[in-house]
Amino acid sequence: MRPSPASAFRELGWSVPEGHTLHRLAERHRTMYAGKRVTASSPQGRFATGAAAVSGSVLRDTEAYGKHLFHHYDGRSVHIHLGLYGAFTEGTGAAPDPVGQVRLRLSTRRHWLDLRGASACELLTLAEVDALRDRLGADPLRDDADPAAAYARIGGRDTPLAALLMDQSIVAGAGLVYVSEVLFRAGIAPTAPGRRLTPEAFTRLWTDLVALMKEGVRLGRIDTVHSRHLPEAMGRAPRMDRHGGEVYVYRRHGQPCLVCGGEVLRAGLAGRNSYWCPTCQP
Repeated sequence: MRPSPASAFRELGWSVPEGHTLHRLAERHRTMYAGKRVTASSPQGRFATGAAAVSGSVLRDTEAYGKHLFHHYDGRSVHIHLGLYGAFTEGTGAAPDPVGQVRLRLSTRRHWLDLRGASACELLTLAEVDALRDRLGADPLRDDADPAAAYARIGGRDTPLAALLMDQSIVAGAGLVYVSEVLFRAGIAPTAPGRRLTPEAFTRLWTDLVALMKEGVRLGRIDTVHSRHLPEAMGRAPRMDRHGGEVYVYRRHGQPCLVCGGEVLRAGLAGRNSYWCPTCQP
């Protein structure tokens, strides 16, 4: 069963969430808390000083950039990176007694929010937030993204294209799922060197990545297959995976390609698994 958008907000901790998840969280937290005076605490104690500094303040806005989430207050921001194990839980009314290692609890009279297991939860000045943004590449989900800057960091390089696209200093927010899938849809092998990617091919790839990630924000899961390759169109069983969604190659190694019927392969690349169809991605 695919996770519903509502359940996706309840527990978001499978592997490192990709950018669509952080943008959904930013939208959700903006709706719940922006413009409201919040109470912040750190039941676990690891963020006690930072929580005390913002508790009683008005949360002005929230923002996602790549795989990073920001809660903005006057003159300072709480920066969160979920990492492998980070997860939010939330509820309405009075917050229950903390369960487990709650790094950050945020609450108003109507809502509460708990953060556990994040790799980063820290209080930053606005200058530090700007410095962090400057280290990140173009985020396909942001209106201020500069795809030309991303291509400038890819062109001319011998590094495999999959590794370049997953480099957060080049493209912020795209992880293994989106990169594997967008390369399949473009018919490009993950091992192809960056120097072989033409400006025209990059524009098509970027446009497709933007569309797929925006759909991910809307649905709360990663779906990448065309309608003609959906289970109901092909008469096949739906994909069962904790990441949800229908995909072409990600974690489908050893299975037939949905397009050509050949075997989907997996191999190590830049310290990660890479998935591709050798027939569709020569």
